[in-house]
This record gives sequence, C-alpha cells and structure tokens, in this order.
Amino acid sequence: MEKIASFTVDHQRLLRGIYVSRRDVTRSGDTLTTFDIRMTEPNRQPPLSGAALHTIEHLAATYLRNRADWKDRVIYWGPMGCRTGNYLILSGDLQPEDIVGLMTDTFRFITDYSGEIPGASPRDCGNFSYMDLDDAKAQARRFLEEVLLCMKHENTVYPE
Repeated sequence: MEKIASFTVDHQRLLRGIYVSRRDVTRSGDTLTTFDIRMTEPNRQPPLSGAALHTIEHLAATYLRNRADWKDRVIYWGPMGCRTGNYLILSGDLQPEDIVGLMTDTFRFITDYSGEIPGASPRDCGNFSYMDLDDAKAQARRFLEEVLLCMKHENTVYPE
C-alpha cells in the first residue's frame, strides 16, 4: 500500500508549530484545509498525557465552535493518536499564517480557563472523568509562550 502523506513527514526533524497537513476539495468545489497543530516535538519530547489532551480537545472545540468570526468554518478539532498535537480542519484554502491569531486566542483561552470543563459529564462524553485541567492549562501555556507568541517560518513548513 502507498504511504499516506502524513507518514512521509520527517518526524525526527519536525518542530512544534502549525502546519498544513493536507487540502481537500469537496464535490461542491469547496476547499478544506487540515492543520497539524503540533504541540510537542515527536520522539524528542514527551507526548501530552491523554487526560490533558482530552481536556484540550473539549476546551478548544468548544471555544472554536463558539467564536463568531470562525465558527462557521470549523469542521473538526481533535487529538492525534500519537498525542503530540491536534488536527484542525477549516473550510477555506488557508495557510498557517492565517490562523496564528486564532490559535493564539484558543490556547490563551485554555491557559486562562477555570470552571467546569464543557461536555465533561457522563451524559455528554464517553470518558468524562479522563480529564486533567491543570495539565491541559500548563501544556497550553507552554505552547502559547514557546511557539505561538514567537512563530518562525520553520514552525509553519514541514521539514524536507
């Protein structure tokens, strides 16, 4: 079988950042852009804990789908199986630079969040108790301060 595109990225050199993972054109001609929101360096930094990543998923998905200027373009936000980041699918032919502000606001929201985690109840979630707000906030702060607030070109283009 042919390797899928994401398995051809050199994960040994991949940095934290925002990358275009793929673009797809729907039957109606709309473009969907899948972003790789890479929060840890694969195979060099520890992956996120499952509970922190699950919490980030709930908070980011809720924030993005409630943000008036972007909510109609949000298709999906969800964790990577390797626990090194998340995928964000947006409608439109977009570049990483187009969403740095959005991601900065999203991770600032997570960093500053207090209260009940949206959707963290037995009725709303299949594993509602698998949450760690303190770790999610710490990981969001780290990504915000060390990557998003000082983005460089190498944090937006996959290594060759």
